[in-house]
Amino acid sequence: PTPVAVYSPPPPRVASPPPPRHHTKPHYAPPRSPGRSHLNSTRSNGSGKNIEISRETATTIVAIAGLAMLSFIGATIWLVKKKRRRAEPPSALPTQQQPAPPPPPPNYIPSSAGSSLASDGFYLRSPGYPFMRSSTGSHGFPYSPADSGIGYSRMLFTPENLAGISNDFSDENLLGEGGFGCVYKGILPDGRPVAIKKLKIGNGQGEREFRAEVDTISRVHHRHLVSLVGYCVSEGQRMLVYDFVPNNTLYYHLHVNEVPLDWRTRVKIAAGAARGIAYLHEDCHPRIIHRDIKSSNILLDNNFEAQVSDFGLARLAADSNTHVTTRVMGTFGYLAPEYALSGKLTAKSDLYSFGVVLLELITGRKPVDSSQPLGDESLVEWARPFLSQAIEHRDFGDLPDPRMENKFEENEMYHMIGAAAACIRHSAVMRPRMGQ
Repeated sequence: PTPVAVYSPPPPRVASPPPPRHHTKPHYAPPRSPGRSHLNSTRSNGSGKNIEISRETATTIVAIAGLAMLSFIGATIWLVKKKRRRAEPPSALPTQQQPAPPPPPPNYIPSSAGSSLASDGFYLRSPGYPFMRSSTGSHGFPYSPADSGIGYSRMLFTPENLAGISNDFSDENLLGEGGFGCVYKGILPDGRPVAIKKLKIGNGQGEREFRAEVDTISRVHHRHLVSLVGYCVSEGQRMLVYDFVPNNTLYYHLHVNEVPLDWRTRVKIAAGAARGIAYLHEDCHPRIIHRDIKSSNILLDNNFEAQVSDFGLARLAADSNTHVTTRVMGTFGYLAPEYALSGKLTAKSDLYSFGVVLLELITGRKPVDSSQPLGDESLVEWARPFLSQAIEHRDFGDLPDPRMENKFEENEMYHMIGAAAACIRHSAVMRPRMGQ
């Protein structure tokens, strides 16, 4: 029999469960063309992932850069502080509580001038003390150990101190007398000899010169400049105390002493004095113009080393000014023409005076000698024609001191004559610097 098809109904369709719903922010996708839907979808997904990674990397880089910058700044600050600590002087060691200082002496005054001690171009500043302190040094006198007003370790004497060490300024201790006072020899309790310059007060001019000299001398220290030991300021008393230079002055050895100086000693004295004056002109700040250079202000030690003294007439020339105009003071025969006529003071004024000192060393004659024939009293005017002849023809003529008996080195004589001629030129601008 033919098989009969039996109808069986299809199995029921079971609906699949809906996919889980995640709370994710839908991504925006730009419209795509139908042909590139699959490719664009892949690139879009990859591009979104790349952008996400770039932002995380940028955040990490910024954080690392910030930390590196902070580390660099910290290291820089540490290095700067370390260098500053090295540059600073070591702090004083802790000390025990010191008792209150004794009351100041009767002649105590506060000091107002600034100062420093210089040696061959190297300056040492004194510690700043607003007022002078009374103390007792090795000499048994009150002094200021590091007074910022008057130099560096300058002793402050009383009139009684100085009268005691000079036998009450007796005549046998009188070393000399100048326009501003007398100079006496004294012996400190430790045996150290000193020279005491006792200024005349008079109309107050002496006090002004005292202030100028103390301020100037306390600022400088050089082997060819007389050193200031101390000073005295009291009612009606103005005194300076110097190191004692034992071998008198150049004036004495040239014009008083019967034993003549040999040529080698004269050259040595000229070179030493030149170095001292050059230090005042070129190494002091502000520079110092001596204003009274002469043979009697050049002291000699036992080795005939020159030391320039007497800064009572000195003036400080500020670097901003080329000259200082003030009342004309000095010694006749040594004054530069422009200074004597107009009072215009420059370093070249000292050069003229030093040229006169060189002529004294060469000729043995005084700057002004009334015993000479009429017209020859002035050493400079007498020497000018001989200087020209010596420079042009190396013919020294009557220039050399006859007491040397022609015992000199000819080339050195020629150069010293040339230096003297350059220093006494009429035109100040044509004169050399002292360093030259």
